[in-house]
Amino acid sequence: MKKLLVIATAFVALSGLVAADIQAPPGSQYTKSRKLGRGISNILYGFMEIPEQIVRKTDSYGSKAGWSYGAVDGTSRGLRRLGYGFYELFTFTCPTYRGTFKPPYERCGEDNRIEMNPHDGLSEFPPQLGAESYFSHSRAQNY
Repeated sequence: MKKLLVIATAFVALSGLVAADIQAPPGSQYTKSRKLGRGISNILYGFMEIPEQIVRKTDSYGSKAGWSYGAVDGTSRGLRRLGYGFYELFTFTCPTYRGTFKPPYERCGEDNRIEMNPHDGLSEFPPQLGAESYFSHSRAQNY
């Protein structure tokens, strides 16, 4: 009887751990509405790649490269975003990447980091100009 109780307890404990992964599969955050929002965002704000790449190339290679290579690269990336935006706008109801709604065009964020590889690959959403902060803290005190 004691042996049966130990086996039953071990079975219940281990079966609870097995169900933990089913609760939120990796693709659960990529939904139809996120794909639609991503498409609209790429259409409306994809042109922000032009000044973003000018600034990035200026910081990396100098001002001459920034205003020539950065402008050309930013225009290319902006047009790619525009194309992907229309593609996702028209196909937002269909899963298109391995049975999920995850963007198929990003090569840099495979581990779900919020960062962009400036040389190749597009992030999920277009860049925003100005001070970017991924932290929610501030120096102000709230009471």
